[in-house]
Amino acid sequence: MAENGNFDSMKKTSRQHKAEKFWDRVSGSYDREEKKDEKIYLQLIEKLKGHLESNNIVLDFGCGTGLFSTEIAKFVKSVHGIDISSKMIEKAKSKAETGGIHNVEYFQATIFDERLKPGTYDVILAFYILHLTEDTQIVMRRMKELLKPGGLILSVTPCMGEKPFLSLLFSAFSKVGIVPGIKSFKHFDLEQLLKDANFQLLQNELLKMTSNQHYMVAKK
Repeated sequence: MAENGNFDSMKKTSRQHKAEKFWDRVSGSYDREEKKDEKIYLQLIEKLKGHLESNNIVLDFGCGTGLFSTEIAKFVKSVHGIDISSKMIEKAKSKAETGGIHNVEYFQATIFDERLKPGTYDVILAFYILHLTEDTQIVMRRMKELLKPGGLILSVTPCMGEKPFLSLLFSAFSKVGIVPGIKSFKHFDLEQLLKDANFQLLQNELLKMTSNQHYMVAKK
């Protein structure tokens, strides 16, 4: 579920290769780990439903194994799911096929992939991905480019900057390659990034049952 930096789909830095290998490696246990927080997952599905319409085209940025894409597909016209991990994408495709879901298309890509056309999407999901981006300002601008006028970004981000001990711990793990690089945002850092990209911030709330996960809604 990683996405890093300003690069096209044919050029990857050492950091991106490492991130891709990490997510490939954990893909087998990803759903099981995510479902440990099933109450949060269900809470997010309910929030999503309040912002989706039947004619929407949605981009699931950092889709992982398609946990959210498969749930929202029935409420929208179509979903494109992207992830840099080929293993995650394989599992997402298998999940959609098994569930008979035909309006979701998954492909291995970054947010900068040329197959993603400007002005295409009504909604972009950015769940648990912004803190993994190498240059979040550039990513914000790219998401704005991909959205239709009035389109929405729906994001959830663990704000590690609000948990100094955990931030230091993950920084140390990142340096030795145990986890990918993680940005230590505070919630107002994300607000500023959205404002700097000329998004209108509609909602920013701390998710129930979490200590630092912020749910944000922003409009182009």
